[in-house]
Amino acid sequence: MDKKLLGMPMIVLMLLVCFLVMCNPFVMVGPGERGIKITLGQVQPESYGEGLHTIFPFIQKFRTMDVKTQRNTLNTQVYTKDIQQARITYVINYNLQPDKVNKLFQEIGMDYESKILTPVVEGTIKDIIGKWNAQDLIANREKATSDILFKLQEQLKNNYISVTDFQMTDINYSKVFEQAIESKVTAEQDALKAKNKTVQVQEEARQKVIAAEAEAKSMAIRAQALSQNKSLVQYEAVQKWDGKMPQYMLGNSVPFINMGQIK
Repeated sequence: MDKKLLGMPMIVLMLLVCFLVMCNPFVMVGPGERGIKITLGQVQPESYGEGLHTIFPFIQKFRTMDVKTQRNTLNTQVYTKDIQQARITYVINYNLQPDKVNKLFQEIGMDYESKILTPVVEGTIKDIIGKWNAQDLIANREKATSDILFKLQEQLKNNYISVTDFQMTDINYSKVFEQAIESKVTAEQDALKAKNKTVQVQEEARQKVIAAEAEAKSMAIRAQALSQNKSLVQYEAVQKWDGKMPQYMLGNSVPFINMGQIK
C-alpha cells in the first residue's frame, strides 16, 4: 500500500485537532450563569443553562451573564421636600432574570448597570426622598425604604432585573441642619419637662384644695353638731382630757365634766 495513503488519516486527524484547538466549538456555562448564543449577529430566542454547549465557529458567538444575586453598596446626593441636601448611602440586592438574559443582552447589552440599573435606582430614590421633609424622613426611614423597594421592583422587572432587597444604611445632612435638629430636640425635651412640672404643681395644688375643702366641711359639720347638743361638747372635752385632775381650783368652780351626765 502506498505510504502516502497510510499517512492521510493522520494528517486529517491532526488537521481536525488543530481546527478544534483554534476554532474551539465548545463553550462552557458555569454555575450561576446563563449563556447567550448569537448566530450571524442575531440573538437566539433562548438562554442556555449550566454545562457544555457547542457553537459553529465563525458563524456563532457565545456570551455568558451572571444571574447570581448581586450586592451593590452605593451613595447618591438628593434633596428633601424642604430643600435640604442629603447624602444617601444604600445597599441594593438584585439578580438578572435567568430565562430573560438573552432579551436583556439584545435590548440593553452587557453594560446594563450603567444604562438601566443605576439611573433607575437613583431616580427612584430622588423621587421618594423628595416627598419627605428632612426631619420626617429620619423618623420614617422604614416607610421611605419600603416605597423605594416597591417602585424599583415594578420598574426594573420590565428590564429583566429582579430587585430582592433595598436598604438605606445612612442619611447624612449638612452639619448646620443636624445641629438645628439637635437644638430643636433639646428644646422639645426641655418644654416637655417644664410641662410635666407644671402639671405636677397643679395637681399638688388641687389636692391641697380638696383636702382644705374636706377639712372645712368637717369643721362646719362638727361646729353645727356641737351647737345643737351640749352633751356633745362635754364628750369632746372628755376625748381631749389627758386623765389628770386640775392642780388648783379657784373659788367655787367645779370640774367642767358632769360625771352624772356621762352615765
